[in-house]
Amino acid sequence: MTLTRVRIGGVPEHFNYPWHHAINSGKFRNMGIDVQWISYPGGTGQMTQSLRNDECDICMVLTEGAIADIVKGNPSRIISGYVQSPLIWGIHTAPEKQAIPRSDLFGKRFAISRFGSGSHLMPIVHGLIEGKKIKQDHFIIVNDIDGAISSLQNDESDIFYWEKYTTKPYVERKQLNRIDEFVTPWPCFMIMATNRIIDSHPEILDSILRIIHQECDDFMSRSDAPDLISREYGIQPMDARHWFHATEWYTNSWVSNKMLKSVLYTLLQAGIIADSGDTADLVWKRKND
Repeated sequence: MTLTRVRIGGVPEHFNYPWHHAINSGKFRNMGIDVQWISYPGGTGQMTQSLRNDECDICMVLTEGAIADIVKGNPSRIISGYVQSPLIWGIHTAPEKQAIPRSDLFGKRFAISRFGSGSHLMPIVHGLIEGKKIKQDHFIIVNDIDGAISSLQNDESDIFYWEKYTTKPYVERKQLNRIDEFVTPWPCFMIMATNRIIDSHPEILDSILRIIHQECDDFMSRSDAPDLISREYGIQPMDARHWFHATEWYTNSWVSNKMLKSVLYTLLQAGIIADSGDTADLVWKRKND
């Protein structure tokens, strides 16, 4: 059987366990697809840039990051939802930092993995909801979690937003201090693919989506799923259980148009995008739709 190589990427976090299980169990190979997994510790901004550069074909991208970058010209489309639940962001400081009043939070310096990543977009959205605005020069690029820890400890930045269960081991080791949380007001992850692979291999995309949707459905039914997550990602068993039972994956490709409009409206109001455009330009339009 001739295999078609497809480059698929995501953050090295527990949300992507279904992909790794499907790859390791040979489910894609059995369908003639050779999946090359690429890990992106830099998050959504790193992934959208990789898609732009044709370094990857498909990525699991934060919803707001996917939509914002497509509006800004990324030659890609959302081909399915991935994680339907909202993301719980931990808001972190250096461990020795004094408490920051909520009223002062948005005047501080924010460590971000890169522009366009969730660590950049979410403070802006959070500020919009709180009626606050963050100055552009208050964003400090740190690349990843390790860079954020170093930046905070060296007093080069003050605040860092990242998924709370990913950073919890760092909080427990007293490398970070979580002072608050912020819940994303929409589903957290979408599956984003380049127009190149959409145009050249739509049938491969259909096969990939069928496999990952079934994998996600199976994973949500596994009684040992929290234990698997705890072992694979170094998360405390109780935290893994809390996270798993609060998380739901998509099991089909349907993406809510109302949700897309809500995200576009918020990004526009927050000044992240200059024009909301048309939701039809965000999503892969299948020929049989």
